[in-house]
Parts: sequence; structure tokens; C-alpha cells
Amino acid sequence: MIIKSADFVKSAVNPSHYPSEVLPEIAFAGRSNVGKSSLINKIVNRKRLVKTSSTPGRTQLINFFLVNKALSFVDLPGYGYAKVPLTVKKKWGPMIETYLSKREMLRGVVLIMDIRRVPGYEEMNFIEWLAYYGIPSILVLTKVDKLSKTKQLARQPLIAEALSLNKNDLILFSAKSGQGKDAVWDRIEKLTE
Repeated sequence: MIIKSADFVKSAVNPSHYPSEVLPEIAFAGRSNVGKSSLINKIVNRKRLVKTSSTPGRTQLINFFLVNKALSFVDLPGYGYAKVPLTVKKKWGPMIETYLSKREMLRGVVLIMDIRRVPGYEEMNFIEWLAYYGIPSILVLTKVDKLSKTKQLARQPLIAEALSLNKNDLILFSAKSGQGKDAVWDRIEKLTE
């Protein structure tokens, strides 16, 4: 996809703060520090549209972005380990679940996982939860540039097996090289046509 514009719209905690629903939305989810912000920045050809941080848990709100004035990207807070107070962490689950279960224009969720980690119960539960609500998922393995090509190709089927999926269901992605960018866009476009 040719990106003509990508702009931050607003941050929200609950439905009354969400932007009005008019465009199809794709949400981005994953464990804290898995590379959600870097992935979004790479696929929209911007360096700093979404703030990146090496500290887990920086995204604490639901952030909405407008892409080409035709599509919304939604950056969700990460789950799992994060350097935030427990009281803040406890609010994330209900905030994310409310968004995912009630948002009419949501067309799919890009679930981002680090290729170097075996998916845990959080990822498995998240995939099952999306399936239960009939929300399509795009599964992306990030940080592939940190492994050799041989190790990437070895990890992909292992992760697929852990998730009871076909290895071709997992997109290998690098925010540094852009590997997998077109594959992510192809799947987004299929969900938002």
C-alpha cells in the first residue's frame, strides 16, 4: 500500500473517548516490548508516528491513528511484563477487552509475538478469545533480524506448533529491514476491503 498520510488522532481509555466510528479499524496487540510501535511505524513509513521505548509498558492507553484518511490503526497496551504499577496493569485487561468486544468498525487484530519466545498462555488465550468473538487475527513474529535465516526458519514451525497453527499463518517481520511488511499489508487489505 502507498502511504500518503498517517496521523495520530487521540488516546482513549473507554468507549466514550473513542473516535466516532466511520472507518475500518485494525488493532495491534502483543506482549509488552514485543515491537508493536516499531511495526506500526515501519508499515506506515514513519519513524516516530508511534512512540517507541525499550522500557516495557509505555503504551498505557488505546491510541488511534488515521492512515490515508481511509483506515484506522489502533495501538493497544501490551500485556505481560511491564514496568508499571499493578493498579495500572489491572485496568488494561478490561480496557482492551471492552474495546475488542464492542468496537463495531474493528476488522481484525494484528497479534505481534517475538520470534525468540515460545508463545505462552497469554498468546494462546488471546487467539482463542479473538476466535470466540469472531475477530480475524493476523499473526506476526517480530524481531526476526535478531536471528539468522536458518534460526528464523527453525523457530517459525515450532511457534506454529505451540499455537496449533500452520507455519504459513505466521508472518516473519523485521522493523529494521522491512521483511514481512508487504505480507502484513496484504492481510490488512483483505480484512478492510
